[in-house]
Amino acid sequence: MRSQFDALARLYEDMAELPWRRDLESYTVRELLGDLGGRSVLDIGCGTGQYCRMLRRAGAGRVVGYDVSAGMIAHAADREAWEPLGIRYTTEPPSDGTFDIALGVYVLPYATTYEELVELCAVAARALAPGGLFVALPVNPDYDGDPAYYERYGIRLHEDEPRADASRITLELCFDAYQVDVAARHWTRASLQRALLDAGFTGIDWHPFRVSPAALRSYGADFWSPYLRCPHAALITCRREQHPAGGSQTAEPASRNR
Repeated sequence: MRSQFDALARLYEDMAELPWRRDLESYTVRELLGDLGGRSVLDIGCGTGQYCRMLRRAGAGRVVGYDVSAGMIAHAADREAWEPLGIRYTTEPPSDGTFDIALGVYVLPYATTYEELVELCAVAARALAPGGLFVALPVNPDYDGDPAYYERYGIRLHEDEPRADASRITLELCFDAYQVDVAARHWTRASLQRALLDAGFTGIDWHPFRVSPAALRSYGADFWSPYLRCPHAALITCRREQHPAGGSQTAEPASRNR
């Protein structure tokens, strides 16, 4: 199945170096995960493998990247071939219940129905061992509706419909020579939490983003304050307690903006 991300591998590699991704988003996720020594990680919607490589270098033991986009996986596998780190990439979601951590960065916004949203959460639950940690970054339910609000960071967020569960939004990537639109969906805080519970998670927490001290010095507080005040993404953690709720696996919604 083709994905809207198949031809965007180069763009996402370049986007990983934007300050907000490198020094705020990735930095916060890395700090949140703490000591990764020997831990097993599944990166759901891994894209070109940015997080897989970061977490493997940080000491994670087994790292697997899963994405429905064959183009993204091919790019990540090529990168692994010439820069081997011991990461496995696949277009089939692992469901062995052995992972310590599952990561889903910009995966949940590509569910078009509540059932798909639950199923995307269940992909993580099926992969995790009991007590395993799921870290998800959906679109912030309370993002700023002015498309220009996030422009300084290289993105614009457009509301294509009145804001509601599964309402259409467009993420416009506008940095360097890029001008690319990615279709996504808005989900309310209540529905995100309910979907995680329905998929078999507990202990749901919402976390603020942080900026690395070096980036705060380099760019200044004024650069970061609009994003920190109203980020375009949310950061959620939860844990698999028991066997997750089932549901048939749906391939296309597991593609996401990474």
